[in-house]
Amino acid sequence: MKRIIHTVKAPAAIGPYNQAVLVGQTLYISGQIPIDPANGELVQGSIEEETHQVLKNLGAILEAAGAHYRDVVKCSVFVKDMRQYAMINEVYAEYFDAETAPARELVEVANLPRYVNIEISAIAALP
Repeated sequence: MKRIIHTVKAPAAIGPYNQAVLVGQTLYISGQIPIDPANGELVQGSIEEETHQVLKNLGAILEAAGAHYRDVVKCSVFVKDMRQYAMINEVYAEYFDAETAPARELVEVANLPRYVNIEISAIAALP
């Protein structure tokens, strides 16, 4: 059985999808971009600021599902500029402990929704 997860603490979906879907104990979180849910505006600053906002959005969805960053087993990271890899990693490491960090790929892409610089989706295994 699937359950839709939604929170006002993360940006609303901007298409025919949900913030997350819980199936059994597995949580599938849609790609998050750097939108501030408080005002619906894009966070347009450094890649570090954008990455923090994306990971805060993921955290809000995890919380709404009763999960935490430590429950994430897989992340997919999409970026417009691979040269920002190190800066993204620095921020990412603030949310995920190196010893228990999820599996991950980071892929450079031509464009992302609303022409942002980063998008991250995740899969979590709930306790």
